[in-house]
Amino acid sequence: MTKTIEEINEKIKKGKAVVVTAEEIIDIVEKEGVKNAVEKVDVVTTATFGAMCSSGVYINIGHTKPRMKLGGGKAYLNNVPAYTGFAAADLFIGAAALPEDDPRNKVYPGEFRYGGGHVIEDLVAGKDIKLVANAYGTDCYPRKNLETWINIKDLNQATLFNIRNSSQNYNVAVNLSNKVIYTYMGVLQPNLGNANYATCGQLSPLINDPYFEVIGIGTKIFLGGGTGYIVWYGTQHNPDVVRGEKGVPKVTGGCVAVIGDLKKMSPEYLKGTSMRGYGATLSVGIGVPIPILNENILLHTTIKDEEIYTQVVDYSKSYPELEPDIIGEVNYAQLNSGRIMINGKEVPTGCLSSYFKARKIANILKEWISKGKFLLTEAVQPLPSINSGITFKPLKERPIS
Repeated sequence: MTKTIEEINEKIKKGKAVVVTAEEIIDIVEKEGVKNAVEKVDVVTTATFGAMCSSGVYINIGHTKPRMKLGGGKAYLNNVPAYTGFAAADLFIGAAALPEDDPRNKVYPGEFRYGGGHVIEDLVAGKDIKLVANAYGTDCYPRKNLETWINIKDLNQATLFNIRNSSQNYNVAVNLSNKVIYTYMGVLQPNLGNANYATCGQLSPLINDPYFEVIGIGTKIFLGGGTGYIVWYGTQHNPDVVRGEKGVPKVTGGCVAVIGDLKKMSPEYLKGTSMRGYGATLSVGIGVPIPILNENILLHTTIKDEEIYTQVVDYSKSYPELEPDIIGEVNYAQLNSGRIMINGKEVPTGCLSSYFKARKIANILKEWISKGKFLLTEAVQPLPSINSGITFKPLKERPIS
């Protein structure tokens, strides 16, 4: 049996579409079989929630009187620097930006209490944000200094744009050294004291569509509490990797770039996050609907945590030195149990993604679709998959004489 997105959308409009989460579809297929399930189920919802450092927001503040050219000058939002390399009234703030007076890791490990991700959370929460800017002045934009409060409700545009989100899979991080280390995978205790992992396993969007058969450029998604779109493949997208059960990558694999209207989002699903000893970031909630067009697409959504494997990597030496050493391989069921075996040692695990929030997002998206509030979109172009020629390469360093 095959369906089209157009046919599924007609059922959504009539309130007759059958929508289930990526958790629920597993039980349905086990009880009813593939053929019955593909006839019955129209959409499977997937989700993830976690730190996504390559996130940021474009804002347009509107023109001052007299006019001021922010481009080429300097601007700060709550003392966090914003990028001004655009036209007169446009700014961009990245999740990892830090105040100039933040001590960073000079006081080790740094606390990174407030950065770009926190500004974004405060902005979407409707709080007043202090804007300080200076410019060099021109004949048509004579003003040189600005100090004011801005609020999201007064901005012309506030647009979340993230260039790398929803990694298909990710490393398990451990520490083989004899000292504590501070990483983007959290605090890692010495001598295999703990193991940290990310992504939401069987709920994760790109794990449920491993070859990007339906998730593509133009796919409408849940983003940060509102809606958004996949606009490109993410930076470091790497589809030609080792794969396991049902085509799921055993390493990072693919990722997506996304965009959406910040004014329609919620601070519940956009959280400024401080990573001790590493930096500031933004935790983002994403939900992706998968239209069940045929049996093959359905089968990919039945992936279980025990079928999804990832690699254990030493973040004290192998990872920072870009060495290919892999300590071991574990599945997400083992990780979620709270303990894994590494080198003959039982090691406690901790997840940096929120499965609780991901489950909540998947159910919200399910409700939106079931009530006809969210229609599916046809991808205008597929994401690069296997044999696409796109691979992730390290920097080729060349000496500057």
